[in-house]
Amino acid sequence: MKKIILFIISFLIIGAAIYNLYPEQKLPLNTEIDYIIVKKSDRQLLAYAKHKLIKTYKISLGDNPVGHKEFEGDEKTPEGFYVINAKNPNSGYHKNLGVSYPNKEDIARAKALNKLPGGDIKIHGIRNKLGFIGKFQRFCDWRDGCMALTDNEVDELFYAVNIGTKIEIRP
Repeated sequence: MKKIILFIISFLIIGAAIYNLYPEQKLPLNTEIDYIIVKKSDRQLLAYAKHKLIKTYKISLGDNPVGHKEFEGDEKTPEGFYVINAKNPNSGYHKNLGVSYPNKEDIARAKALNKLPGGDIKIHGIRNKLGFIGKFQRFCDWRDGCMALTDNEVDELFYAVNIGTKIEIRP
């Protein structure tokens, strides 16, 4: 019985290592992503260049992912039309791309609830010094409203996306 349990545990560890280390398709060199669609319900970020889908990424979202972000601290990822408004190569989460949340409607909605809208919504990698987690970060929603990728994936997007790129975040 011990041998069977040891075999199963070994098999699971090896399988997990292969999953995490197996290389995924890379963006073609010199690709310029000009439109991003996030499908929250599918946990996907779709990267487009010249109206053509170039790559689909698996993402993690906020701890409370259903519905549009209403106020600071609700742990929801916003929904709607925004732009990439910042790029930070020195983020606490590897690198990040800033999303222009909140817009005028978001501010008005939060104000009606007598709350602050929050902000600082990003597409980012894994917390610094924890990059070894890799693809395992996809197994749960762990952010406060951001969209998380692996460090390698955010590296790709960081260099392929310009400030001003449109991003549509869907339910």
